[in-house]
Amino acid sequence: MSEALESESSGQITQRSGSNLALTFIVLDKPRREAMTTLYAFCREVDDVADEDTSPLESRRVALQEWREDVQRACSGQAPRKPLVCELQLVIEKYGLQFEYFDELIKGLESDLEQDRIDSWEDLDLYCYRVASAVGLLSVEIFGYQNAASQNYMAELGKSLQYTNILRDIGNDAERGRIYLPREAMDKFGVDPKSILSGKYSTAFHNLAAEMSVRARRHYQKTAELLPDVDRRSMIAGECMAAVYWRILRSMEKNRFRQVLDTEPIKLSKIAKLSVLMGVWVRVWLGMSSPNYARD
Repeated sequence: MSEALESESSGQITQRSGSNLALTFIVLDKPRREAMTTLYAFCREVDDVADEDTSPLESRRVALQEWREDVQRACSGQAPRKPLVCELQLVIEKYGLQFEYFDELIKGLESDLEQDRIDSWEDLDLYCYRVASAVGLLSVEIFGYQNAASQNYMAELGKSLQYTNILRDIGNDAERGRIYLPREAMDKFGVDPKSILSGKYSTAFHNLAAEMSVRARRHYQKTAELLPDVDRRSMIAGECMAAVYWRILRSMEKNRFRQVLDTEPIKLSKIAKLSVLMGVWVRVWLGMSSPNYARD
């Protein structure tokens, strides 16, 4: 990472990412929105380190370890060295964020340096926990909650979003030689990894993608079931994330997963995303308990 990029503020990093998740922060009050922007920027930066294919693997391992050590310093009350982690330390101290979840995230990213395939659904579940649920377990502290079940809600939400991401990014990942669909599932449906790497669509591939979608749906359904009524308003950003990504999942299903093999991932327009967010906001503030996702 260049010195210029490393000196960027969390707001600049988040704005540059153009993320679906970052847009959902607008429903939060200013202090929590700024805290989530800083947390997101950290996650974005370490993810970019792992994904920097032009950099040697060993350099990326060293860089991830440097981020781990610096955030550990922040969590233990020592002085961090990186400007972004200095910014993050204020969030860590204010909301009581735990190092173990930052560590889990970095472990997940380190696994991407060691392998470009996933063997089983169990392995995929662990990967999703590390790169997504762990972030959810950090985020829930910033959102604030009364019922500890909201922690389980955010962990499950992380898996819902990550399963959707993996489906959406099949073509993009394949271009980099990566396949996150489990080998056991590819064997079950008779899908040759080479056909995914070459972007070849087939009935077998559709069936494989549909299985992934069914599993994603189960995570969304469980996410909706886990949210305690008492925390529905404080988890509004999480509900927005779920609704936006659910819309992306439904778009892929309607397209019979053809577009997921393209190198350009499916995206919602900004107007569509804002419409989804408004729908969630209205339902939450009217006290409606049914979610804006996992219903069709």
